[in-house]
Amino acid sequence: MIHRLLLPFALLSIPLALAAQRPRPDSPAVAIELLAFNDFHGNLEPPTGANGRVGRTVAGGAEYLATHLKRAVERQPNSIIVAAGDLVGAAPLISGLFHDEPAIESLNAIGLSLSAVGNHEFDRGSRELQRRQRGGCHPVDGCRDGQPFPGARFQYLAANVIDTATRRPVLPATAVRTIGGVRVGFIGETLKGTPQIVAPSGTAGLTFLDEAATANRYARQLRQQGVRALVLLIHEGGQQSVPDEAVDPNGCVDFTGPIAAIARKLTPDIKVIISAHSHRVYNCSIAGHLVTSAASFGRAITRVSLTIDRTTGAVTRAAAVNEIVTRDVPKDPVQTALVEKYAALAAPIARRTAGSVTASITRETNRAGESALGDVVTDAHLAAARTAGGNAAVAFMNNSGIRADLVAGSATVAAPAPVTYGELYDAQPFGNTLITLTVTGDMIKRLLEQQFTQPDTGADVLQVSAGFSYRYKLTAPAGQHVDPDSISLDGRKIAAADRVRIIVNDFLVNGGLGFTVLKEGTGRSGGALDIDAFAGYFKDHSPVAPGRQDRIVRTD
Repeated sequence: MIHRLLLPFALLSIPLALAAQRPRPDSPAVAIELLAFNDFHGNLEPPTGANGRVGRTVAGGAEYLATHLKRAVERQPNSIIVAAGDLVGAAPLISGLFHDEPAIESLNAIGLSLSAVGNHEFDRGSRELQRRQRGGCHPVDGCRDGQPFPGARFQYLAANVIDTATRRPVLPATAVRTIGGVRVGFIGETLKGTPQIVAPSGTAGLTFLDEAATANRYARQLRQQGVRALVLLIHEGGQQSVPDEAVDPNGCVDFTGPIAAIARKLTPDIKVIISAHSHRVYNCSIAGHLVTSAASFGRAITRVSLTIDRTTGAVTRAAAVNEIVTRDVPKDPVQTALVEKYAALAAPIARRTAGSVTASITRETNRAGESALGDVVTDAHLAAARTAGGNAAVAFMNNSGIRADLVAGSATVAAPAPVTYGELYDAQPFGNTLITLTVTGDMIKRLLEQQFTQPDTGADVLQVSAGFSYRYKLTAPAGQHVDPDSISLDGRKIAAADRVRIIVNDFLVNGGLGFTVLKEGTGRSGGALDIDAFAGYFKDHSPVAPGRQDRIVRTD
């Protein structure tokens, strides 16, 4: 049994009608609990580095997540397990190598009932999403574990994702579940901006609708069906303005992010918003809605306590607590068996030594948005282009595409630590193709300016390879953030008319994250996969040291 002493965080209640009143023993009310998580990303094994902590507490791993959820259900049998998307995609090798079938099997065993789709559910297109939902072997690779793939026993919801040809949702928009004798309606959505953060092939033939307007429309439909307890599962989020190591899992300090604007537009009928996408943990009251998120990678769960009037079906009280998925509980044996099965199948590839490092190399960014691992990744991509004869001079990489730290313990220059292929894969899990193309100096200036027109400004500054540098001012007017005289290559200013050969991944070159300038590039030439370039660099340059984070300078 998990004692409250392990989690000294107060429940956050929102001021709904009768919120302060507890149901009397003779009142027609029922207490239920929603158990929620988000952004699992196939993390069956305990994540490492910063991915494996909430604040300073080590957390996560499917074996521990399952135990925490089981214990929560034991405490409150009137429970349902739900999620808010990105359960798959950008996953470690143990899941990604098998087309994320292990993640689906893990979630089936956990007892997940419903989930919104997230942007990463569309990484391989809607057809692959449908296969994950319904089951069946992969059309190219078959069933790599030798067993039929059953598909998800939980239901994905996609209210605002429309098949452009049929004008119908690609998956059910809503679901109604009876819990403790009362009906609860769930609406599932992903962010409207999914096409900007997924490769074009992943969202081809799909239309993504406004989140608030769509949720309100389905809320009206559910009300017409007599369902009055409404919950929105949405893959969009925000963050507290607190350093990660000091974050209160149940705080809402200086909260910002797109989910706040969405919440303010929602009907009061939607009492609870289970959000996601930002990988942050928070517990907020926004415009009369309870808005929560449980970090990512199975590091936390949100326990939403609802009191529902049995006669009217309306929510009379809503409160939530974010509970860290600590690793001081017994491992769930079903999850352990699943992890061991797929770890053994992946072991010949995952455990192969790929090189070494002189110290841990992390994704943590400095004030300018540059990370030590971003330096290494871009250097690796540039080296791959030159090896292939692409004659590239600069590599650019989106920081959000670098997914895990390279943790090296007590490694030193004199005693470097080995790095496995699995660890490199976890850092570069997308399998993107590297593309070499020609751009002008003016295009590079506009590319750098587009960093500051993104919704996640400052969180996804492009990482750049050695020899390239520039200065920017975050508080400058739009279009004037970057000092044009500072954009240089090997100490020489890049003029607007100069032609420069660059290398980027195919996600960015096709306008991903809104970097549309790259579509203007000419002379495209395909190259290696990003993971192959990364592994090749470690083979040729080990031991690899952390980047110096001195290529990008912020001046304000």
